[in-house]
Formats: sequence, structure tokens, C-alpha cells
Amino acid sequence: MRVVTWNLWWRFGPWAERQKAIRTVLRELRPDVVGLQEVWAADGENLAEWLAGELGLHWTWAASPASDRWQRRIGRTGVEVGNAVLSRWPVVDRAVLRLPAPEEVDDGRLALYARLAAPGHEVPFFTVHLTSGRDASAVRGEQVTALARFVAAHRAGTGFPPIVTGDFNAPPDSAEIRRFTGRGAAPAVPGQVFTDAWDHAEPAAPCATWGAGNPYVESGPGIRIDYVHVGAPAGPAGTGAVRHARRAGHGPVDGVWPSDHAAVVADVTAR
Repeated sequence: MRVVTWNLWWRFGPWAERQKAIRTVLRELRPDVVGLQEVWAADGENLAEWLAGELGLHWTWAASPASDRWQRRIGRTGVEVGNAVLSRWPVVDRAVLRLPAPEEVDDGRLALYARLAAPGHEVPFFTVHLTSGRDASAVRGEQVTALARFVAAHRAGTGFPPIVTGDFNAPPDSAEIRRFTGRGAAPAVPGQVFTDAWDHAEPAAPCATWGAGNPYVESGPGIRIDYVHVGAPAGPAGTGAVRHARRAGHGPVDGVWPSDHAAVVADVTAR
């Protein structure tokens, strides 16, 4: 199955033009399942619903309970922000987790779970958006612990590995990423570990998903903060395998950059 994760930069910048560029990139990628962050809904429209209709996919989404904090940044009320999942297969179960954060930085970040009725197996799929800020590593540490427990509570009953996508707002060597994956640190949930799909990318491939020449990012070097993480199935059913991963959507489409983030694309199988 082809998995994509992408932060769509909400209603910032030339959002109407970007909407079409986002559709073009996803249409070219032909994903089976997509985890989306910073999805907008306003005036009876929902970006995830529109994309699903354009691409012939099923969809589900969850709105932030603190969208008002985002609205102050664009000076407009009535626009919601949230996470979404697009899927080639029906969504047969879903759940939402509000991630913990101190009140002064709590802008309603979420993890969204969707169980997908793929042929032969159900897929436990998650997409998450962690708190941003270079000084927020401790907050993200608490959030990945909550996320890991959320995954553990919803991953059983299928031989397919859990897939956790999203904008973690943290580089691969950070304490919070190591804590979530269990690489170089004790995993947040004992025995639950994850593979970073980027380990299966071409070694010389550009890896930055934020910055690195993107005109929507003011300054600073490019960093990789967006991930597709693949776990092992519950029980002895097998392991998750990633065949290939790459970056996409990092460049203009008809003169318009789709987002301030690049997407991550991974081809995943169970064995």
C-alpha cells in the first residue's frame, strides 16, 4: 500500500491556489491512504472532503477543539483546523485523541485513528500533529507517550502493522522521536517499536520536509519533521516492511508551492 503524510498549511498564504496544487500532487502520487494535518473547514466546505471527492477516496476528519487560537493568526473566525485521513478503502472505525499540553501552548493538537477495511486485512492507521516550537521538546515527549498508548489501544485485531503518520515537529535524533520509536531509548509503551520509513529512502535523496528553499518558510536550514512510522503487528503475525520512501510536493505546481511542508511517500507491506 502507498502511504502519504502531508501538512497542508491550513489557510495560510494563497490557500485557494494551493488547494489545486495539493490536488495535483496527490493525484500524481496515487496513494492508497493519506494522513493530513492542518486541514481546514469553513462555510460548509472541508478540504479533506473536497480532496476525497476529486481523488475518489473515502475520508474522515477531526476538528481541533481550539481552532479559535488558530483563527487569531489569520484574523478570521469560523475556520476550523484539524487532521484527516483519505483512504482507498472504507473507514470502519475511528477515534480521536486530544494531545496533552500546558494551557499557554495548547492549541488543540490531535491524533486521529482510522481503521481501514483493506482487502484481506484491516489497517490500523493514525495521523498526528504535535506541538511546534524549538523549546517544546518536553511537551512533545508527553504527547508521544499519549500517542503511543493511543496506538496500543487501537492496533489489535489485525495482522497488518500499525502505521503512524504526521508532523511531529521534531528531527529524527530528538528525544521525543527516539522515545516514540524505541530507537536509542526505552519505548513509550514497552515492546511497541516503530521503523522510520525514511530508513528505506535512497541515502542521497533530499530529506528535508520543512524549509530548504520553500518560499513560505522565512529562514533556517531544512529539517525533516514529517514521518511515516511502521510498527510490528500485535502478536506473532509478522512485521511491517517498507520497500521505499521519498519526498514529494517540494516544489511549485504551475508556479504555486502547495504547502510549507513537503509530503513523505512510503510503500508499505506486511510479511
